[in-house]
Amino acid sequence: MTDPHLTTYDAHGRARAMILVLHGGKPRSAQTIDRRSASWRRALWLQREIADRAHEAGTGVWLVRYRQRGWNGGVDRAADARWALDAVRDAHGEVPVVLLGHSMGARVAVHVADDPSVVGVVGLAPWWSAEDPVDALAGRTLRAAHGRRDRITSFRETARYVERARSVADTANLHDMGALGHYMLTGSRRWHDWAVGASLEVLSSHVPSPELPSPER
Repeated sequence: MTDPHLTTYDAHGRARAMILVLHGGKPRSAQTIDRRSASWRRALWLQREIADRAHEAGTGVWLVRYRQRGWNGGVDRAADARWALDAVRDAHGEVPVVLLGHSMGARVAVHVADDPSVVGVVGLAPWWSAEDPVDALAGRTLRAAHGRRDRITSFRETARYVERARSVADTANLHDMGALGHYMLTGSRRWHDWAVGASLEVLSSHVPSPELPSPER
């Protein structure tokens, strides 16, 4: 099986931080993901929409495409995400990383948040449940947003997970998106604005200030 795939939007100059986007999927599927995947294409749209604001902050935006569509117990999807985190380090060194995940991507994110480069997780309409541990979020920041009309994943389960995460995370908060659904089509601008704002807020305390030029003598 081939490696996962990365779509990379790098900021000009040296990256000060990275947003790593993780797309959704299915509970079980061995289907290989290609460019026709609806979940990956939705995440690509998100990546493109937030790239300019991220670049203004010196932050790159990379998108992982998993090897298979399904969660399938999580081991392989976690391996895909850890492969991508290694790729970030190979390209940019030890920059702080926020994992920005939609649906199953948010589930992948909380399973690999213990990576040393990760400073936080931002989940959009997350697929979280009582089965998902919070230990990997120790010392990290968790931000989540969920709509009340989501019929695919549960606002209540997200709220329960965030409450559990507060016992170990630096901070953990849930943003109520109101009468919005799962796929982030209706209200897309609101989703995109919140996603990039939350990601940059998580990074803000970890990104070094740009070096100022020495004063003229």
